[in-house]
Formats: sequence, C-alpha cells, structure tokens
Amino acid sequence: MFKFRSQNEQNTEQTVDKKALIFGLMSVFLCGIGFSIIAPVVPFLVQPYINNPGDQAIVVTLLTSVYAVCVFLAAPGLGALSDRYGRRPLLLVCLLGSAIGYLVFGIGGALWVLFAGRIIEGITGGSISTIFAYFADIIPPEQRTKYFGWMSAVVGAGTVIGPTLGGLLAKFGYSVPLYFGAIITLLNVAYGFFFMPESLAKNNRLKEITFVRLNPFTQLVNILSIKSLKRLLVSAFLLWIPNGSLQAVFSQFTMDTFSWKPALIGLMFSIIGVQDIISQGFIMPKLLLKFNDARIAILGMVSEIIGYSLIAASALFSFYPLLIAGMFIFGFGDSIFGPSFNGMLSKSVDSHEQGRILGGSQSIQALARIIGPIIGGQIYVSLGHAAPAFMGMILIAAAIPVLYKGTEGGDPSRNNSFF
Repeated sequence: MFKFRSQNEQNTEQTVDKKALIFGLMSVFLCGIGFSIIAPVVPFLVQPYINNPGDQAIVVTLLTSVYAVCVFLAAPGLGALSDRYGRRPLLLVCLLGSAIGYLVFGIGGALWVLFAGRIIEGITGGSISTIFAYFADIIPPEQRTKYFGWMSAVVGAGTVIGPTLGGLLAKFGYSVPLYFGAIITLLNVAYGFFFMPESLAKNNRLKEITFVRLNPFTQLVNILSIKSLKRLLVSAFLLWIPNGSLQAVFSQFTMDTFSWKPALIGLMFSIIGVQDIISQGFIMPKLLLKFNDARIAILGMVSEIIGYSLIAASALFSFYPLLIAGMFIFGFGDSIFGPSFNGMLSKSVDSHEQGRILGGSQSIQALARIIGPIIGGQIYVSLGHAAPAFMGMILIAAAIPVLYKGTEGGDPSRNNSFF
C-alpha cells in the first residue's frame, strides 16, 4: 500500500491501494501500445483506396487530423464529465471507444470506413487526460512531475513494444495490428471494470455541468485567459503543431525516402519509447534535482530542434543514419518536455479543476494536431520531404522565448515555478 497526503482529501491522509496504481499505469501502457501498434501500417491500409500515389500522404495525414478534430470537440466534455461523475466511468467508456475504433479501422473495406474508425476513436479519445486527472487526484502537487514522468516512461514502454509488434504482426495482414490493439484495450476495460477504484471523492466533484464547460471553443478562451497558463499553453501549442505533423507523415516519409517496410518503420517508432524509458528512469530524476519544470521543458524543446534538423538532413541527403540520430535526439526532448509540461499544468489549479484543465489542454493539443498534419501533408507534397522537419525547427524556435519570458529570467533556483 502507498500513502500520500493528497489535495483530493483536503490534506487528510489518503491510502492509495495498489489496484489504483496498477490500473492507471496499465492504462497508459496499453494506450501506448494500442496507439503506436497501428502507426507502421496506416499508409499500407490506405494504399488500396488511392488511385493517385501523390494523394496518399494527404489522406494519411487527414486521418490523423480527423482523429484530432474529434478529440478537440470531445475532450472538454469528457473532462467536465469526469469532474462531475468521477474518473472511473469516463475512463472505461473512453477505452471501450478506442477498442471499437481499432476494430472498425481494421475491418476497412472502403476509405470512409477508415475515417469512421478514426472518428469513433477520436470521440472517446480523452482517456489520456482523464488518466492524468486520475493520478492528480491521488498524488500531492510536489510529487506530480515525478509521477507524470513515471507515466511517460510507462507509455514509452508501450510505444517501444507497439510499433515493433505492429510491424511484425503486419506480416500476417495489415489489419492484424488493429485487431490486436482492440483485444488488448478490451482486456484493460475488463480489468478496470472489476478492479479499478474511483479516485475523485464525491465531495470534490463538480456540482453541475453547464453548456459553457462542454463547448471546446469557450473552454479554449477560458483556459487561455488564465494568466498563469497562457504562456505555457501557447508555447506547447507551437511545439505540438510540428509534432503532430511528424507523427502523421513519418511512415509515409520512410516509405518514400528509404523504401522501408512496416517492420523497420515500427522499429523507428520504438525509438521514441526507448527514449522515454531512459529519460524517466535515469535522466529526469537528476534534472528535477537541479532545474525547475520550465527549464527542463526548454531543454526538451532545444533537443527537438536538433532532432528536426537531423531528420531534415536525412531527407536532403537520403542518408538514413541521420534519421536514426535525429529520432533519438527528438525522442529525448519529447520525453522530458511532456512530464514537465503536465507538472506545471496540474500545479496551477485545485483538485476539482484537474479534469477541466487537463481536458482543455488536450483540446489545445488536438487543435495543434489538426493543423499540424494538414500543413505537414501539404508542404510534404509541395515543398519536399524535408519541409515538415524545417517547420518544426522554426515553430519550436519561436516557442522557446514565449516559455522563457514567463520564467522571470529563467532563475533555476525557483524549483517548480513557472512565473
């Protein structure tokens, strides 16, 4: 048994049993597997329905954008519902929706069916933000960045296994990874139904849900109007745009540039997961002893710029070792930015607002992942294979001063402070 003093019980001692921790960590692990297992095969599933090969990259990125549109529209409502009715029922519904989405996408048969699968999964795509809210309920503020780091490492383990497994399963058919993703997600739903405890106490729940809290556009305006969050969210938005583009176009990029097959593409996706494990297990604890969250986030952003530059060079010179090096450095930056960002975010609000703020953050991330793949797909086709990586270098370079300006000179002695 683990004991923490949590805001959820208004600073009274709360016992968090192992089942709560196991379910939360298992959920993020399976989310990592389920989402990444399909990444190596998406272009191959799209290929039979495309007559013009030049349109394939556009369709692949649009599938990512459609998913993000649905997350953007649904995330505030899912966050508000979890604040009102608790984390448990919302998590179970979200996971069930993901399983159905994988199944529909795997069945395919027409291009519109592929889009339908992504829409179903996207509408219930708020599981990650709800899981973060679940952990925020049971972990005291001063330890959240550390635990969010652990979650990131567990997601990393899933994303190591997922793409590699997806690439190997694709040898039995391009739809097989989708079916496998559906099965493991349903298993997690079953575990949660029987063993998952509720984390949000009834006296800390939202009393009523208004239409304003369900409207993603109103939520965006409200969240961005919070002074303590504005710079953080704007800088993250600029980072998420090219990240969404890279994620959407990567499989197509490796197919077109290096003629790679699903198994090798899956191994490349696994690099990001390896970086999460290494960073959270060995690097992040040391960084937290020396720097505040904002400084760690900036270090991650600089690393991503370097990674993008090497990815661009790999396209320009058709030299895949540069891509591998770039993915390692990009993965390191991504692995330390996420926990520091979520740590700053969760510390900015009280326990009854965790679902709203983290759901609103997911909406902003989804908005970036709508814009990023669309722009990335267009410039990939019109300006060349290196163009999305160049976009990443430019936008993150613009994001760093936005974040840094809010650190009051970046004083590293101000641990866990943003403004």
